[in-house]
Amino acid sequence: MCTISDIRGTEQAEDRAVSDEGRLVAGRYRLVERIGRGGMGTVWRAEDVVLARQVALKQLHTQPHLSGAEVATLYERTRREARSAARVVHPNVIVVHDVAEDDGRPCIVMEYVPAPTLGDVLKGGRTLPPAEAARIGLGMIAAVRAAHTAGVLHRDIKPANVLLGAGDRVVLTDFGIARTAGSSTLTQTGEMVGSIDFMAPERIRGQDPGPASDLWSLGATLYQAVEGRPPYRRDTAMETAYAIAVAPLDPMRQAGPLTPLVEALLAKDPADRPTAEQTEQALRAVASGASPTSTASSADLAGPRPEDTRYAASTAPARHAPSTPSDGDREDSGDPHEDRRGRGRPRRALVPAVTAVVVASAAAAAFYASSHEGGGKAGAHRSGGTSTGTASATPSPVPDGYHLVRDQRLGVSFPVPDGWKPKKGPNGEVTYADPTGLAGITVGMVDPAGSHPIEHFADIEANTKVNYGTYRRLRMQKTTFKGKPAAVWEFTFRGRARVFRAIDLGYGTAGGREYDIYLSAPDARWDTFRPVFDHVRDGFTD
Repeated sequence: MCTISDIRGTEQAEDRAVSDEGRLVAGRYRLVERIGRGGMGTVWRAEDVVLARQVALKQLHTQPHLSGAEVATLYERTRREARSAARVVHPNVIVVHDVAEDDGRPCIVMEYVPAPTLGDVLKGGRTLPPAEAARIGLGMIAAVRAAHTAGVLHRDIKPANVLLGAGDRVVLTDFGIARTAGSSTLTQTGEMVGSIDFMAPERIRGQDPGPASDLWSLGATLYQAVEGRPPYRRDTAMETAYAIAVAPLDPMRQAGPLTPLVEALLAKDPADRPTAEQTEQALRAVASGASPTSTASSADLAGPRPEDTRYAASTAPARHAPSTPSDGDREDSGDPHEDRRGRGRPRRALVPAVTAVVVASAAAAAFYASSHEGGGKAGAHRSGGTSTGTASATPSPVPDGYHLVRDQRLGVSFPVPDGWKPKKGPNGEVTYADPTGLAGITVGMVDPAGSHPIEHFADIEANTKVNYGTYRRLRMQKTTFKGKPAAVWEFTFRGRARVFRAIDLGYGTAGGREYDIYLSAPDARWDTFRPVFDHVRDGFTD
């Protein structure tokens, strides 16, 4: 809540800003023009009279509610963190030149970049095309990777801290300073209200931030860039904080190919988010016009499904080989699940509203079949870039190039592409594979189902992480499908000759059946096969 002392402190800072113009700070930096002001400080364009160059100088505000000891601690932390940030040298990172003293207060002297911020560009709910947002995101993630390599966390990534310079240069500013500024209460006037929109769930819960926290903030920034608003914006800071911690993500409508990546970055659990490298790969693919599913985000999920003890069988699942693969495809049979025949089926991930396509070479196909054995995995549905959300209970018309099939054992109907051949799997699972044998869609069922599909997926993944080193999760999250609890799981894994990507959607209710829709295909051709999952999901009836 805004207090009288807060208001007075703001007024005093405003008065100082007026009187400070032209003043010399630390005997070296002459304040020329105020170019920005926030709850924690004022930024000036200043002249370095020693080196005759323009710089940006940030003065910290004295917070009225802090004691003398707290102010001293705040200032010392600012000095220490600014010095750490000065170690980060990268074209996409603002250069920290100096930490000067001004009447006992630390001032951060930085590179002056005469440019608008991303926040300026997005004012009034304006948005950017996904490809342009991805281009800006590439500059941001490059800065983040450089900082993390140097052991520096940003802690306050948001549109207002992204400068859009000349020549398409993207500069991330305020490294190492944001945590100090954000040490006040969530209801502190100004800064925290503005920054709470981009604060990761673990920070809301009082946990120490890590590299994944910066990636969440990057995801929130990209969300606003394409959707026109922060992902969890509510009427008050406390309501926003609560939503970030527990509320599901509002489905994106304009993100297009950025949807899978942004959803993965905004996962509640830091362990569920893609790495910085995976994020960069995904952004590069979108910026270049590639399909979102063929981006590096899929490479991040590279890995086969873990063995699922719920689907364990005394005999190995039949090898899934829709057609006779070429020699090169045979070399790709590095599916970890294939190597675990007879020991159980790999675990699958549930992703509501996600495309389901089973992609694999003979070996990848085997991995697919084994991973779905006993309890069909559901592929995740991503239509128009949207990977989460509640799908309509009314099946879509059969699209051109597809035909409707019904499996009596499972009691379900769904469309499959013309030319795709059926392959019956163990435990009633059914797979349709494309003519190359590298891609496939699998539908299965678990009866009775557990309490929630997400728990099933988590169990499978836990086993997979232990046994398959090439598995990489892209995302795993709860959702709803056809009005029932659901989960979506996306990941990648490496075969012997190529990387595969998969999406799994599972839905059902405790005590009832769980249906799974699963799509797997070569990562390099994910954009070609991804629509199959969408069509199967949209036309699926039970």
